[in-house]
Amino acid sequence: MCRSIKQLRQPDRPPTPEEIQAAALQYVRKVSGYRTPSRANAEAFTQAVQDIAEATARLLNNLPLK
Repeated sequence: MCRSIKQLRQPDRPPTPEEIQAAALQYVRKVSGYRTPSRANAEAFTQAVQDIAEATARLLNNLPLK
């Protein structure tokens, strides 16, 4: 879907919180169609980024190492 989101799961190291946050932001931008949301949409946009970052971190923490 979004070619600029890189694979976060690596055999030699876990992803950093910054990498997870950047991937979540990129995903929300792609899905919402907003690079920067309007003030009216900012809260929903920010919450979506946070939710996706948390879900991503949970997923990666629960997957076995390669």
